[in-house]
Amino acid sequence: METASVLGFFRTLLYIILFYYFFKFLVRLFAPILVQKTAQKVQEKMEEQMRRQQEAYNNQQYNQQKSAQKEMPKEKKKVGEYVDFEEIE
Repeated sequence: METASVLGFFRTLLYIILFYYFFKFLVRLFAPILVQKTAQKVQEKMEEQMRRQQEAYNNQQYNQQKSAQKEMPKEKKKVGEYVDFEEIE
């Protein structure tokens, strides 16, 4: 049976420390890029939602104007009675 040695323990400890610093380096390298991409996606989604809401609002306003025009018929001109004048000689 093999027993754990001090050299094996230090080697394992060294691997753990190297992995930790390597991972830390990668996070520092790629984290700003990932955060920027995520923020950009969120901004695009918000712009899309704003555009949809604006279109819905504009359509609602347009429909209200159309219905208001349909509800109020144009009044006929009130000219008065027609009088037939005869010529006098």
